[in-house]
Amino acid sequence: MSQFDTAPAKTGDTFVRHNPKYLNMFYGTKDVTPLWVADMDLPIAAPITQALQHVTDRAQYAYEFNSEGVFDAITGWFKRRHALTLDPANFVQFPGVLTALSLLVRELTQPDEGVLIQLPAYHQFQKLVTSAGRRVVPSPLKSTNGTYTMDYDDLEAKLRQPDVTAMILCNPHNPTGRVWTKVELEQVVTIANRHNVTIVSDEVHADILLSGHPFTSLSSIDGGRHVSLIGSPAKTFGMHSISDGYLYTANQALLKTMKDLVDSMYLGHGNAFTTHATIAAFEHGDAWLDEFLTYLEGTVDWVDHFLKTKLPGVRMTPAEGTYQIWLDCSATGLDAETLKRSLGTAGFGATPGTWFDATAHQFIRVNLAAPRDEIKSAFKRFKDVLDQEILKDVRQNRQIPAKENQGCC
Repeated sequence: MSQFDTAPAKTGDTFVRHNPKYLNMFYGTKDVTPLWVADMDLPIAAPITQALQHVTDRAQYAYEFNSEGVFDAITGWFKRRHALTLDPANFVQFPGVLTALSLLVRELTQPDEGVLIQLPAYHQFQKLVTSAGRRVVPSPLKSTNGTYTMDYDDLEAKLRQPDVTAMILCNPHNPTGRVWTKVELEQVVTIANRHNVTIVSDEVHADILLSGHPFTSLSSIDGGRHVSLIGSPAKTFGMHSISDGYLYTANQALLKTMKDLVDSMYLGHGNAFTTHATIAAFEHGDAWLDEFLTYLEGTVDWVDHFLKTKLPGVRMTPAEGTYQIWLDCSATGLDAETLKRSLGTAGFGATPGTWFDATAHQFIRVNLAAPRDEIKSAFKRFKDVLDQEILKDVRQNRQIPAKENQGCC
């Protein structure tokens, strides 16, 4: 039995993932297996809990700054996990990844300029661009037999526009799960450099990798022009409410600008809980992460087999990274409203695809960072509801006897 077979005890309704208010809002019921918010419903690594306990046991909350210790821990982690050599002096700490992205958009671009985002995309990217008074310039990814690739012709055309000055890259990509290869990233950098566009690379899922899909950071190929690594221990270790973010760049002028900006707003020093937990995670979290990745791979394999054998109307994009999977439900033949209703009826708390792309009406994203038995139960309920909806749709449109069809998925 794995430690991940049991979810932590729920101690209240303030966790966003389990909040009845949100579940009722999105699914019409609070009786939902919540597989939507991209955090973990799993036990976190013991060294993190021990570090937090150490802080509380001291019963002392004086000023305590240790950014150097944080950056050394991150640097060691990337060297061990990804064979990536980083300079601890090239980091800047932020309250979170979205804070870093938001400030970078404001620093790198002018009002009304365009920021390119590859769709489907994490929905907060669009919000942070438009709230800064900039324009979202969409560049849709191409899907070939369910596998997503970059549309380099579209990138070239969009980045060529003189008022498009920045691009947000997501690697590994949320929600499709693609882990971009070195060749793909080199081509993006070439196009961006040709048109003097700065790439901001969100690499927060860098450690959540499935077998055969190594991570390549933009920092290993960008030559120091771009903001090559924005991350956090949040996704890797389930530390969403107790983690800071960081950026890394070898561009010394931009590095100084961002350090000065963070210092001027008193944002860069973290707090004692964040600092101790982050250092513990990156220095002592390897074994926990290895076990989690093995467990995640088993869950992905189960879902893949279940969909292919029991629910062929739902197709999973080949999973490479992150603990999200991107499902195409268009082959069920159900319209978007029926699909949305089915999620609530089944208590299947997936995220609607329209959060990531306004045109993705028949897609859903499912978070697999939960005990496998909960995932299995949720998918089986979803299949049963879809079978009934498809059967009802067939009867209404073809006016056939009830016994003719015993379930389509």
